[in-house]
Amino acid sequence: MPTTTATPWKVRNGLLETLSHDECDRLRPDLHVVELQQGKTLYSAGMPQTTMYFPRSGVVSMTYTTEQGESTEIAMIGREGMVGTSVLMDSMTTPSSAVVQVAGEALALRADIADREFRKGGHFQFMAVRYMQVLLAQMAQTAVCNRHHSVEKQLCRWLLLCHDRIGTDELQVTQETIATRLGVRREAVTEAAGRLQVLGLIRCGRGRIWIVDRKGLEKQACECYTVVRREYDRLLPPHAGI
Repeated sequence: MPTTTATPWKVRNGLLETLSHDECDRLRPDLHVVELQQGKTLYSAGMPQTTMYFPRSGVVSMTYTTEQGESTEIAMIGREGMVGTSVLMDSMTTPSSAVVQVAGEALALRADIADREFRKGGHFQFMAVRYMQVLLAQMAQTAVCNRHHSVEKQLCRWLLLCHDRIGTDELQVTQETIATRLGVRREAVTEAAGRLQVLGLIRCGRGRIWIVDRKGLEKQACECYTVVRREYDRLLPPHAGI
């Protein structure tokens, strides 16, 4: 593992905060704070990606939309990671889109500058590759969960992943949005959320969900959340965003 000295530069993004002083000094002039407005599309399927985003708050969903217009979330990214990893793999486009799910802000970096830093082979490259591995693990487990587990289990996983990334008990998201992300009917999400509320695990309001009993929610969830979290804990530093 490449050696690095953690920087005191508090960028509030888990990956960037693991970089060395030299790497931060190179990137700092080119990192710009941008607002992540809920519903904003950061990149669309098949369109060139010219910017990488390092969220400091909020949540970004990677989604895939079928030819029939049905959309499903394949991964969730927050302050622990980065959006637009394809620019590091000599591929400026992907079949998926990136849409802001929970509003926040991010540090934006031009794709060519991110690619230049990646090719230097330092800690930025090391952490980027590790992050891509955990992102792939999340995608794979999402596919398994959506195929084999109930809507209630899927909802538990989704709420826990979102809770990890925003760091607060209040999630500003509608049940309709969650249904779209899970690729299920809104009524199914409403029923599942109602059962979790009866168990005292969450509380639902207009456009908001509060996590009341985190430990209880983890017990109610399927193994998919634990598998994904274990990969993050194994491959990323403890302070890397979640």
